[in-house]
Amino acid sequence: MTDCLFCKIVAGDIPADIVYRDDIMTVFRDINPRARVHLLAIPNHHVESLDELTAEDASWVGHITRMLPIVARESGLTQGFRTVVNTGVGGGQEVYHLHYHILGDVRDADWRGF
Repeated sequence: MTDCLFCKIVAGDIPADIVYRDDIMTVFRDINPRARVHLLAIPNHHVESLDELTAEDASWVGHITRMLPIVARESGLTQGFRTVVNTGVGGGQEVYHLHYHILGDVRDADWRGF
């Protein structure tokens, strides 16, 4: 997907503050954070949204889901965190590459437009 911002981050064509990467996923800091800690976890291959998932995706989706709390803890979120996935226009999705927001220390977060 040559026009996809997140695919370009995975490929190294666009710089990002990457906090975790493996063969399946990449996690980086959001450039417009809505909380003290705001990370984005994405699959390394292009998937537009949750609406596109099939039964064949269960393995890598499970891996990402299992890794979210590990990455959150390693990022200092020992008291908990929020996970958000926006899906489609009605769900507020802005970048059409599946991504999980990991948000921590959200007490003073600005949720307008999120």
